[in-house]
Amino acid sequence: MAKHPNEVLFAGEKPIPVIPACEHFAGSEKLIRKALELQNKLGGSFDITADCEDGAKTGQEREHMLMVVQMLNAPENQHKMLGVRIHNYDSPHWRQDVDLLLPEGGQHAAYITIPKPTAASQVREMIEYIQAGCKKCGLEREIPLHVLIETQGALRDIWEIAGLPWVQVLDMGLMDFVSGHQGAIPESAMRSPGQFEHRLIARAKTEVVAASLANGIVPAHNVTLDLKNPYQTYSDAKRAHDEFGFQRMWSIYPTQISAILDAMKPDFNGLGRAVEILCKAQDADWGPIQHDGELHDRATYRAAWHLVQEAHVFGVAIGAEAERRFFS
Repeated sequence: MAKHPNEVLFAGEKPIPVIPACEHFAGSEKLIRKALELQNKLGGSFDITADCEDGAKTGQEREHMLMVVQMLNAPENQHKMLGVRIHNYDSPHWRQDVDLLLPEGGQHAAYITIPKPTAASQVREMIEYIQAGCKKCGLEREIPLHVLIETQGALRDIWEIAGLPWVQVLDMGLMDFVSGHQGAIPESAMRSPGQFEHRLIARAKTEVVAASLANGIVPAHNVTLDLKNPYQTYSDAKRAHDEFGFQRMWSIYPTQISAILDAMKPDFNGLGRAVEILCKAQDADWGPIQHDGELHDRATYRAAWHLVQEAHVFGVAIGAEAERRFFS
């Protein structure tokens, strides 16, 4: 039986998951429903994060999470690409969030986002609580976890955080990171061009990306505050991707979604060649091959496989044969 690329190309290593390049935040039932409607219209090209940290009104944290669980199980959640941001470690509500989420919504949650840690020990404790909750509920799946790097403490411990189990994404949280410097970074650095050029922020973004990629997880860029100018979002996403290596970015307004996807879309000009190489390599049981007069081995197979996975996530046609071989 032909072996799948994931079986042979990353022996002993953790492959970086290929997931949508855009993550759209929605804090209320109305906005979550609208986001799901758009997600279905666009064929599941972006993720949605139901925000329980900033979305829940004070005193209604339980009710808000129950609403989110209802949305996870709603027929509108066709693509099962709805994640949940719980409360932060210092909040008295994060354990309640987990306890309410996992029994009825844990099977369908695309991921759980952990905000505002100030130390790796906090993230570890929250992960262990989530893992114990999964075991208690009989959930056998490993729920992907996203961790927000938005404090100086989290940045200090970023390599340890990146190595923790179940972590799939490290998110750069710009606004809290800037405010946490108590005036040492000007407020203007929450926007472009300062967010890319201020030395402390550029250092933080570089560390987020480096720690992510070295540990087989996805680095995600912060939001663009300008809601009405899609080109500003596009420009920010393009710089984040091309200059820093971010593979994903947050959206907080519907028009930002397409701008982010357009900016972070890979160059698919070599897609047909990548598919041909992979099919020929699989037929050769992943040994070295010649293609168009060039030698190819597992190093080039990895690059080809990553491009094919990205095409699949972006909804770009790769052909029926490749779909059957690699994604059926």
